[in-house]
Amino acid sequence: MDNKKEALKKHYEWNGKIEVISRVSIKSLEDLALAYTPGVAEACLAIEEEPDKAYELTRKNNLVAVITNGTAVLGLGAIGPAASMPVMEGKCILFKEFANVDAFPITIQSREVDTIVQTIEQISGSFGGINLEDIAAPECFEVERRLKASLDIPVFHDDQHGTAIVVVAGLINALKLVDKTFENSKVVVNGAGSAGIAVAKHLLNFGVKNLILTDKSGILTTDTPNLNSEQQHMTNVTNLTHQHGDLTTALKDADIFVGVSAANILTAEMIQVMNPDPIVFAMANPVPEIMPDVALKAGVAVIGTGRSDFPNQVNNVLAFPGVFKGALSVRASDINEEMKVAASHAIASLVTTDDLRADYVIPDALDPRVCLAVTNAVKEAAIKTRVNRI
Repeated sequence: MDNKKEALKKHYEWNGKIEVISRVSIKSLEDLALAYTPGVAEACLAIEEEPDKAYELTRKNNLVAVITNGTAVLGLGAIGPAASMPVMEGKCILFKEFANVDAFPITIQSREVDTIVQTIEQISGSFGGINLEDIAAPECFEVERRLKASLDIPVFHDDQHGTAIVVVAGLINALKLVDKTFENSKVVVNGAGSAGIAVAKHLLNFGVKNLILTDKSGILTTDTPNLNSEQQHMTNVTNLTHQHGDLTTALKDADIFVGVSAANILTAEMIQVMNPDPIVFAMANPVPEIMPDVALKAGVAVIGTGRSDFPNQVNNVLAFPGVFKGALSVRASDINEEMKVAASHAIASLVTTDDLRADYVIPDALDPRVCLAVTNAVKEAAIKTRVNRI
């Protein structure tokens, strides 16, 4: 409670967490004439003649829009665009602090996919990238898919892909500790929303063959009623043995549990049906699917959460600043699967063999090495896959 009070007090003091700072000093009429009228017209005409010059003559080269409609804000739910602004401002300061990328918060007063897409398309020319944030499923899938098809700048829904990148980075190292591989591990992802589906897709990129998605109704199958289109698609590439049942059934002989769901839904008894040395990433916030002490006592080999007060925090800040920095550095037209895979490997690589242990499979969120490693990896993957433009 004290922490909550202090945070609210600070927000009153800050009166907003971002501001616009001029990169140009106006100390004379000559300065004014160069930065604004009449001199600015030369930059305008150069861009009119060659639109890509906007990357050289404006801040487009390093500016990301952080956009939400406030329908899935943290663990708070659909609190609305205005109430989401403290989170969007927070995201912007993380871009600046970790990657020196300028970011600006934008809220959209609509839940309609067409309106959201059209609004972002109309303003996209001002930005080098679009970071979608806290948009509820299933609309978030369609919004991102349509924007990636229509825009020539990177579009990245961080709730999906940032989470997936960091989860898999941690699992790369956790699997080394228990001498298992993605290919021979059974994985259960509990929570079939935006993050859960993205994690599942990213795990498939890493060669997982035995993957089950579950939600409050149990195991997702091709005949599960009331699935949205994205969930329905996932039933065609997961649960290939066509299991039916609850979470306990799904966890039988499983090696990995990834939770992006709800507090306290994983029990010690459920862990007992998993294979020896199971890995558990319980990321519900603020209360995880199982508390670390309970998980370890039940026999879990590696436990990670979304909280900073426990080891192995799965924190998206390990991913998105470097992902965008890398994409912007080569003017990438997209953030593709290869770039996400490269980001996971880059994060994982910072935990060396000598340092690797059960309570350290993911770098610390404040590790200064992370952004550079991710930036370079994403940049190289963009060039290799030819989505770079410089």
